[in-house]
Amino acid sequence: MNVRRSAAVLAATAVIGTATPAVAADPSTSPSPSPSVVIPDGLYGTGDPTYDGVWRQSLALMAQNEVSVDPADTAVAWLAGQQCASGAFPAFRADTNKPCDAKVMVDTNMTAVAVQALTTLTESYDTQVKKAVTWLKSVQNKDGGWGYSAGSATDANSTSLVVGALAQAGVTVPNLRKEGKSPLDALWQLSLPCDSKDAGAFAYQPDKKGKLTANADATVAAVLGGYGEVLAAGPQEDADTSVGCRGKQDDGLADVAADNGAAWLAKTLKKDGYLKSALPGSEDQPDYGNTADAVVALASAGYNDQAAASLRWLEANAVKWAEQSGPAAYAQLIFATKAGRGDVHSFGGKDLVTLLNATGPTPRAINAEPPTASAEDVKASDQNDDDGALTVAWTVGGGLLLGSLIGFGLMLRGRKRQQ
Repeated sequence: MNVRRSAAVLAATAVIGTATPAVAADPSTSPSPSPSVVIPDGLYGTGDPTYDGVWRQSLALMAQNEVSVDPADTAVAWLAGQQCASGAFPAFRADTNKPCDAKVMVDTNMTAVAVQALTTLTESYDTQVKKAVTWLKSVQNKDGGWGYSAGSATDANSTSLVVGALAQAGVTVPNLRKEGKSPLDALWQLSLPCDSKDAGAFAYQPDKKGKLTANADATVAAVLGGYGEVLAAGPQEDADTSVGCRGKQDDGLADVAADNGAAWLAKTLKKDGYLKSALPGSEDQPDYGNTADAVVALASAGYNDQAAASLRWLEANAVKWAEQSGPAAYAQLIFATKAGRGDVHSFGGKDLVTLLNATGPTPRAINAEPPTASAEDVKASDQNDDDGALTVAWTVGGGLLLGSLIGFGLMLRGRKRQQ
């Protein structure tokens, strides 16, 4: 396996989106749980993978890449093997010897996260990645965005996940238009205006009357999507917090909405250090996963102090949550710890890398990690000229990174990342 070790590729190209898949608009279109699923070789976790097999596998593989772990070949092959002939991915299919039919429910979220993982890890599955990208392009909505499933209404989470995946695969995302609308137009339409109570936040979708309501999960996703980031984005230099909410620009600045969303997240997290659950009956409970994703989004936007504060809260409170939730949760905490410049080997007294590795097949290799860049290192990197940045891009990321940089030239202007 040819493992790509380029942090620059990750930096120049989520979700997290966000970090949890969007909810299908119609629950009846979701796959039914399997009464007796045998956990296949290569799959991370021991829970029923019916709803999250591809999701947790993709996050686990990306997290291992972040900490210089070469995953088992069987783990990557399992993920690639879930793909349907159309190029799309379902959450899980037990029998990959049977071709996908109408009963196999594919969706944009699983397809996008699989693309993010496969393009990050290896060149061995480039053909499969191209097929997935072609499918994602084919189901773009008329407003420029994507919904959870093909033909469903655009939502911020799905659009952001797909943006990160396409950018990672070298697509010039701002130029990917449907009836004149780009994915960035779709995200902007879901951002709350500067004169609203929750200025800068994003809605998941408008309600039936077209009203937008702030949604923390959607905002985390859209911040990463607006910057063209994957789920494992890294930190950048400190943001200028004196800049207030800005309206849509006519000068090509594509990251204005993401800046606004990040400012709203920082303000929201400042009180308690964590985001609260949106589930009915649990509104006062912490949302550990979304808080971890928010740390990544904040660091990506340069809100490093708030990212560090929320990371400290996670260290004190999120270990039990991860132990109960499994590989995807460990991956989210690894992303957050790396983005917040913490220590993945000493997180709340636990080694996140060891815990994640234990949930899947034995890795091919556990390599020495490069030292975590300090704030001073990031600032020094940002002082390099553009020619130097492109030279590094060709050296460590090849044509994929350069294609992503060109595609997100406007979006990443002035946003050179940690190498």
